[in-house]
Order: sequence, then C-alpha cells, then structure tokens
Amino acid sequence: MPTSDRVTPELDVNFVRSFFPNLNDGWAFFENAGGSYVPKTVIERVTAYMTEMQVQPGGVFESGRRAAEKRDEAQRLVAEMINADEGEVIIGPSTTTNVYVMSHALAPFFEAGDEIIVTNLDHEANSGAWRRLERTGVTVKEWRVNPDSVELEIGDLDALLGERTRLVCFPHCSNVAGGINDVAAITARAHAAGAMVFVDGVAYAPHRAVDVKTLDVDFYAMSFYKVYGPHLAMVYGKRDLLLRCEPQNHFFIGEDRPALRVNAGYPPHESTAALPGIVDYFEAVHSHHFDEPENSLNQRIKRVFSLFAAHEEKISARFLDFLATKPGVRLIGRNNPRAASRAPTFSFLVEGMKSAELPPLAAKNQVAIKNGNFYAYRLMEPLGLDPADGVVRTSMVHYTAMEDVDRLIAALDEIL
Repeated sequence: MPTSDRVTPELDVNFVRSFFPNLNDGWAFFENAGGSYVPKTVIERVTAYMTEMQVQPGGVFESGRRAAEKRDEAQRLVAEMINADEGEVIIGPSTTTNVYVMSHALAPFFEAGDEIIVTNLDHEANSGAWRRLERTGVTVKEWRVNPDSVELEIGDLDALLGERTRLVCFPHCSNVAGGINDVAAITARAHAAGAMVFVDGVAYAPHRAVDVKTLDVDFYAMSFYKVYGPHLAMVYGKRDLLLRCEPQNHFFIGEDRPALRVNAGYPPHESTAALPGIVDYFEAVHSHHFDEPENSLNQRIKRVFSLFAAHEEKISARFLDFLATKPGVRLIGRNNPRAASRAPTFSFLVEGMKSAELPPLAAKNQVAIKNGNFYAYRLMEPLGLDPADGVVRTSMVHYTAMEDVDRLIAALDEIL
C-alpha cells in the first residue's frame, strides 16, 4: 500500500518478485552477485526495440529516428540514475572492458615515476588494467587488506599516498567479503594528496543508490547486468577529466560528446535501448510504495533503495544468525547485518570441506550457490586460500524472499 514520505513503508517483496519471470523456476537463487535477474520491464524494452526498430540509429526514416531516441533516452536516464550529467557516462560491454579502455584513455595523466595505488581486495577488473601500466614507467603500489578483518584500513592508504600519487583505485564494496568502504572519506584523502580516484561500484550498485556528485568521485564503474539490466556496464567520469583523456573513438568525434569521444565505439543498440527498463522498474516500485513523488529520478531511486536496504538487512540478519550457530564455518568479512556496513553478499569456508563440494550438495535441494575466487584472485593469497577452490558465496538482493533464505539455511544445515 502506498504511503507518504513521512512514513517508511516495508518493501512489498511479493510485488517486486512479480516483475522477475526467472523467480518462477523453482530454485532459490543465491548467485545474484554474479548477475541479477531481469525484470519484465527490461525484457519488454529489448523485445520492442528488436521487433520494431532493429536498424542503425539515426536518419530521417521513422525506425531510425525512433532507434536514436531510444539510445539517447538510455544515456539520459542512466546519467540521472547516478546524479551525473549526460555527457559524463560511458556505456560499454563490461566493467572489465570499460576499465581497460579507460586505462588507455588516462595515459596523458601519467609520467614515468608517477604512482597508481590499487588494492588486493578488488575484482580484477579494477586492478589488472592499472597494473599493466607499469610497463610505461608508472609505479604501482598495493593497498593491502587486513587479512583478519578482510578490510581496507585508511591508515594504510595514508602511508602509500605521496606527491607522485596520481590515481587511487578501490572497490565501493567487496564482491567476496561484502563490506562497504567509505568512498567519500577515501576520496577526500586521495584528493588532498592531489590524486584522482577510480571506484569499482559493481558489487555496491545492486544494493544501494549511487550519487557520484555527493561522493565527489572522479571515475565510477558499475555493471547493469548486476543491477537488473542487460549485459552492459558504465563508467562515470567528471566532464573536465574526460575532456583531458586520450580519445579512444574516431578522430572526428568532438569535445561536445566527451563520453562518446572516450568510448571505444557504441555499445549494442538493442541492449542500450533496454536500459530504461531498469528505470521503469524502479518507478513502478516507487509508485507502489509512496503516494508523494520526489521531483528527481535520482531522489526516487534513493527512496526505492532505502526499501531494498531495509529488507536486505533483515534477510542478512537471518542468515548471519544461522552461520553463527556453526562452529566449523569461517565467515569472510564482517559479521554484521547492518545495511550501512555491508551488502548481503556472504562468503565462507567450512572446516574439513573444499568449497567446491558445497554447491552440488545445495543444488540437490534446488538452492543455487557457487564457489571460487569470483575474479578477486589476489584476495585469496592473504586469506591463505587456493584461488581455484576459493570460497563458498551466497549473495542476495532485494527480491530474495525470507522463505528463500530459509531454504538456503535448511540446505546448508543438512550439509554442515
């Protein structure tokens, strides 16, 4: 039932689940961190585009004109979602590809002897491309996690920052440990030292609203296929920095289109045209829960994610309480369900078992979990783990029902 903004409603889980056809397959799905399910609003958008206007966007004919409108609508709405300007958002095939492109685009910013700080907590997407710049004479320093807490400690960053530091790359949230980093505080430290930041928000964006202006980040990456959309990704960059980047697109694309100028071509048209379907879904959730609208899309999305966060905190508490009853289980990261502290992504180890043993056993009860390093390969070494086996990961999002969590608990209780 809708409510005013003076009362915080509870997420109507049945309502949100009604948008996701995949949730009817009989499985309890806990590999959302690898890629979320897609609402019917996105499916309808991509179907309409491929049915009605699968042409090269542009031109004076009707289908080409409409195709261009759909592409441009996606660019505009994606920017509004994260409180960016339209020309500051680069849409590409994946975060790995986008960061690789950006590592080339940022080449003019670095001279031999300059320093880039990376972490061993990151997904390799925000690590490997920057480390490769060592071949150009750049010095790469590693901000290492505390292996006990699996946290990045800001005091360790202070010891690495110096007058030659040009860029600090780190995750908003760990895709293994689930802990949320204080991006605004880290960014302020980096800026005070004269450095830019490049934040990987892939593991954060499915769970909390992103506001790049409030965070004051220089660059921010996220993947739409983990935020209820098609297999595309984006990088935000401050306009003035994008204009200083080395162009990666055709030479005739000018400074009036800074994002396209840095992008290595256009992304797939039909997938781009589907991106507004994510917004359609958020708008439907907002209308269902609130009577009084917010004026901006970004503010409405923040409201929706506040509902998501409250629900995720409840299901996180249920799962963490269960793990605490199992003395042979080692949780990786924070044993804390608070939404401000962590995302509902939980990785753990079981004494006397390889991680690879658990997913097939859970699958017998139609509970979907996975094991591995999840491309956070470098994190396995401080944890003392074999990267090939890695951890067991169970990841939830807002459409995860408490009943599904109970099915996960029952399956694991049987195994453990």
